[in-house]
Amino acid sequence: MKAISAKATNGLNLGARMVASDNSGAKITRLVSVKRAKAKKGKQVSAKIGDWVKVSVKKGLPEMKGKVFDAVVIRQRRSYRRLTGERIAFEDNAVAILKDEKGNPKGTQIKGPVAREVLERWPSVAKIASFVY
Repeated sequence: MKAISAKATNGLNLGARMVASDNSGAKITRLVSVKRAKAKKGKQVSAKIGDWVKVSVKKGLPEMKGKVFDAVVIRQRRSYRRLTGERIAFEDNAVAILKDEKGNPKGTQIKGPVAREVLERWPSVAKIASFVY
């Protein structure tokens, strides 16, 4: 996975509720795990912008409810610093659900902004976004 060009702050703990911002059928998801995460022994991992995560669908279509999917964090409330010095924070925590390991999104459009750091790491997800911020 490619590195992002920001000093992103881990802003999402395990169990965090997030909005599924795409049109895949999920509405509210819960963070289950962070893929490819490293942590000290005994320390719980957390996610940040652009991370590949596993989420459980809490609200949405009946056939998706309760199932676990791969997803990408596209917005986070916790502020993080870009290399230009500006700090970025969004108004909600949101994910885009993936359909395969290659990073192809399950939905066909994403509502709301997507962070520029997601464009660097997941170009196929940012391609279906309404705008990149």
